[in-house]
Amino acid sequence: MVDVLVIGSGGAGLVAALSAKEAGASVAVVGKSYPTRSQTSMAQGGINAALANADDDSIEKHIEDTLRSAHGLASEDAVTALCREGIEAVEWLDRIGVPFSRSGEGKIAQRRLGGASAQRACYAQDYTGLKVLHTLYDQCNRAGIIFHNERFLLNFITEDDGKGKRSVSGANVLNIKTGEVEKFEAKTVIVATGGYSRIYHKHSTNAVGSTGDGIAAAIRAGARLSDMEFIQFHPTALKNSSILISESARGAGGHLLNGDHERFTDELAPRDIVARAILQEIEKSGEVFLDIRHLGEEFIDEELPQERKLAKLYEGIDPVTDLIPIKPVAHYTMGGIEVNADSQTAVSGLYAAGECANHNVHGANRLGGNSLLELIVFGKQAGRNAAKYATENEVVCKNETKFVSDQNFVRGVKYFTNQIDFYQKREFMGNIFYNNAGIMRTDMGLKAVLGAVRQIQKEIPFMGPRDKSKTYNTNLVEFIEFGNMVELAEIVLVGAISRNESRGAHFRSDIPQSNDEVYGAHTISWREDGVLCVDFMK
Repeated sequence: MVDVLVIGSGGAGLVAALSAKEAGASVAVVGKSYPTRSQTSMAQGGINAALANADDDSIEKHIEDTLRSAHGLASEDAVTALCREGIEAVEWLDRIGVPFSRSGEGKIAQRRLGGASAQRACYAQDYTGLKVLHTLYDQCNRAGIIFHNERFLLNFITEDDGKGKRSVSGANVLNIKTGEVEKFEAKTVIVATGGYSRIYHKHSTNAVGSTGDGIAAAIRAGARLSDMEFIQFHPTALKNSSILISESARGAGGHLLNGDHERFTDELAPRDIVARAILQEIEKSGEVFLDIRHLGEEFIDEELPQERKLAKLYEGIDPVTDLIPIKPVAHYTMGGIEVNADSQTAVSGLYAAGECANHNVHGANRLGGNSLLELIVFGKQAGRNAAKYATENEVVCKNETKFVSDQNFVRGVKYFTNQIDFYQKREFMGNIFYNNAGIMRTDMGLKAVLGAVRQIQKEIPFMGPRDKSKTYNTNLVEFIEFGNMVELAEIVLVGAISRNESRGAHFRSDIPQSNDEVYGAHTISWREDGVLCVDFMK
C-alpha cells in the first residue's frame, strides 16, 4: 500500500505526485498511456500570471478577468487563491527548468490571450504545455516516483463506515499489456485523468484518451459532479482535422476573416463569444479563416512554429502565404468532480485536480491561460493535502468484492455480442452532440440527443468488442471508454436541459438570456442506488 496513488500522468498528476513526494509520502502514478502523451502537451498558448513585466497588469485585474469570464459561477475565494498563487507557480516552473521564451530584457515573455485585459500569459513559443509537461516528468523521475503506465482505470475501491460515509482505499485497473485486472491499495487517491471532450468525437481538439474515465469512476464511487453541461469550444481548430491552432496566433495579432475575407469580430474576446461568431459566419458563407500572413515568416517561425507545422501537415497549407481554414470545436470541460477547498471530493481520501476536477475557478467559461495555472496551483494543493491525510488516517483495504466484480466485468464484456458496431455509435454520438449539444443548443435538440443516448445505453450489451484476445486489446479498452462517455453524456444532457437559460459556453438559442435568480447556481450530479440525480445548488 502506498500513501498516495495518483491516477493520471498529465500535468496535474505530475505536479500532485511531486507535491506529495516533497511532503514525505510514498507515491505511485498510474496512467492509461505515457506522461509525454497527455493532453497537457496541447496547451500551447501559455500560463497566466500577473508578473511585474506588464505595467498595466495586476493580480486584481487577473481576478476580475477570471470572474467576468466565469459568468457568475466561479468562487471568488478560489479565483483569488488561483490568481494570487500564479506568480509563485510560474517562478517555480522557471526554477525547475521550463524554457520560457524571453523578452529583450531577459524577462519571461508574456502575450495577451482572449478575455484578458493585459499581456499575462507566460509562454514557451507555442509549445508551452509540452515543455511544462516534459520538465515535470524529468523532475518526477529525479525524485524516484514510480510510474505504472498502460493501466486503464476501472473503478475506485471504497470502504463503508456503516454510517453512509465512504472512504477510498485504492483503485482497480486493467493492465493493458497483460489483460489482467490489478489492484492498487493506497491510503489516499488523487484523480488527475483529464476531461471528457471526446464525447464530441472528431469535433474535439483533445487526444483520443480524453474520455472522462476518472470522472465516471468518481461518480460511481460516491463522489458528486458539478457543472457538467459547460464545455468550452475553442474558436480556432483546423477545419478538416479539428487540430488546435493556438489562441497565441490571435494573441500575436492574427485576424479572423469570413468568406468575403472581412474581419467580423474581436479576435481576443472571450472564447464563447468568438466561437459563436465564427459558427454564425460559417452558417452564412460556409467558411472562416485565420490570417497570420501579415505577421511575417520570421515572426511565425520564432513565435508560432508549431502552428505553421500543424497547418502544413494537416491542412496542406502554409500560413506564411495562405489563409488557415478553421472551425470551433470542443476543447475544454469546465465541469467535473466536485471538490472542496482542500481539493477533496465527497469520498474521504479521494482528491482531484486538473481538468477532471471542478474547483469553481472557471465557471461557465474558462479564461484562456488559466488551465495550466490551475493544474499547478491545485495539483500542488491536492498532493500536499493527500500526503497529510495519509499520515493522519489509518486505511485498510477490506473491500474484495469490488476487485472480483471488476475481474468479472472485464471477462464478461468479451461475451457481449457485437451485433452493433460501437465505433459507428461513437461517431454518431459525437456528431449529434456537436450539432445539438454544442455551441448552440435548444430544448428540442438536447432532448433528442438525450433520447438517442439512452437508446445507446440499452444497446451496449449488443456492442461488445470483436477482439477477444487478452494482451494489448485496444478494442476492449475503447469499448470501456465508450461506456464511460455514454454515462457522462447523459449527465451532460440532463444538466443542459435543466439549465433553462444561456450562460457562457452554455448558449440556448431558444432562451438567449441569463437568469441569475434561478440559475445562478451549480448543477450537482450524483447517484443514489444507481439512479442519476441532478439539482441546482449555490
